[in-house]
Amino acid sequence: MKSNICFVFLLGVLLNLWACGGHENREKAIVEQDTIPVKVASLKEEDTNNEIVASGYFTTNDETMLSFKNGGVISRIYVKEGDAIQKGQLLATVNPTEISAQVQQVELSYQKAVRDYHRADKLFKDSVATLEQLQNAKTALEVAKQQLEGAKFNQNYTQIKATSSGFVLKKLASEGQIVGPGTAVLQVNGANDGHWILKVGLSDRQWSSLKEGDRAQIKSDAISQPLNAKVIRKAEALDAQSGTFGIELGITDAQPKGLAAGLFGKASIWPTKKQAGYVIPYDSLLDGGENEGYVFVTDDDKTVKKVKVRLGTIYKDKIKVIDGLEHAKSVVISGSAYLTDGAKIKVVNN
Repeated sequence: MKSNICFVFLLGVLLNLWACGGHENREKAIVEQDTIPVKVASLKEEDTNNEIVASGYFTTNDETMLSFKNGGVISRIYVKEGDAIQKGQLLATVNPTEISAQVQQVELSYQKAVRDYHRADKLFKDSVATLEQLQNAKTALEVAKQQLEGAKFNQNYTQIKATSSGFVLKKLASEGQIVGPGTAVLQVNGANDGHWILKVGLSDRQWSSLKEGDRAQIKSDAISQPLNAKVIRKAEALDAQSGTFGIELGITDAQPKGLAAGLFGKASIWPTKKQAGYVIPYDSLLDGGENEGYVFVTDDDKTVKKVKVRLGTIYKDKIKVIDGLEHAKSVVISGSAYLTDGAKIKVVNN
């Protein structure tokens, strides 16, 4: 009987020990199940010249909209889109009937003013007209003279002539069309005399990092070799249509052949101003947009925190973060897809 009691007691002790051990193992398994293995990389701030890549179109620095000074009916347009033009070449004419009639009217008024002045002068010398009458006649003569000069000036602008040698880019009106004063009829450029430029649009951050004179390189399918260029102008206002800030890149090499206005070009621009930041693998980035995204960081290698970052230059397989990682120790570079804010991690870099 005594031996049976001892056996039951020992069995109870063993069962209790087994139960305690199983509980600890289950807790350990649960902890390990909630812990996500990740790889991390230490963060080190560095200064680099951010390469800015942007696309744009070729044009010249002297594109011009040509128009008639006075409105009327277009008689002839002598050129088509794409035609080469020479400085001084006649491009279009407006029907001169109306302006010619105005000139004739002013000429008649001028002739009458001349007669009135001579008559007043003769009467003044004979003491019949007063000095005031003579002065009024002289004033009327001067006014008529100025009106005649203005009418003849307008008569000279019943034609559109090329202001420089180049090409017709757009034909904005047709023969027989009625146009008002200053209405654009032709868009031309001075491709033969001017210099080719590339116009591109940038974000506010990219725009602010550049200054005039910064180096650039332009590539295009229309030319075989890259072109060296530089920033020659920065727009001081937002382009409401594109939502970007424009800059112009002037070609510093010899002017290339085979370009046309509107051709597509891709530019790489290197700001002189250096910008501090952190270069991280592209796989570390979550929910990346144009200028921002999210990454997971850790300070104790045990838990992670999801932080918002501002992005800089995008490289082949890396990306530069210029804001948001200043107070972080390490960034998760593998396993981010399985993490949530505050998740437990196990670093397995090796």
